Amino acid sequence: MTTQSLHLSSAVLIIYDGDCTFCNAYTQLLQLQQSIGAVELLSARSDDSRILYYAERGYDLNEGMLVVTQSQVYAGAAAMHWLSHHLSDYGIFSTVHRLVFNQAWLARLLYPLLKLGRRCWLALRGRSLIAQTNKTRDSS
Repeated sequence: MTTQSLHLSSAVLIIYDGDCTFCNAYTQLLQLQQSIGAVELLSARSDDSRILYYAERGYDLNEGMLVVTQSQVYAGAAAMHWLSHHLSDYGIFSTVHRLVFNQAWLARLLYPLLKLGRRCWLALRGRSLIAQTNKTRDSS
């Protein structure tokens, strides 16, 4: 058993920005339970020890969400691409998601725009980036 799999309590762990309205809506719309089983959603702003675990391994959660499976960690565009292959056939959202992110090159092309949108939305709401939030938490 790998160290990575020790940190999984379900088939898939998705780490995302819990303060981002769009990230929250996205994770709720995924409907992965029907296709892959248990999915755990974890806000990157939580005090969960797995956030630090992945940060220490070089994953910058301001640069993208993580999808963690028993055998692999997918970050950013690769996470969106992985998700597109594992969505249930559940309505217009999964159809559009599959069309857009099923192609790895298109996922890599579009993901920076999603990150920019998230950063702009957080700035408009007066929210800090994840790393800044974690530094604040560590210094108190």
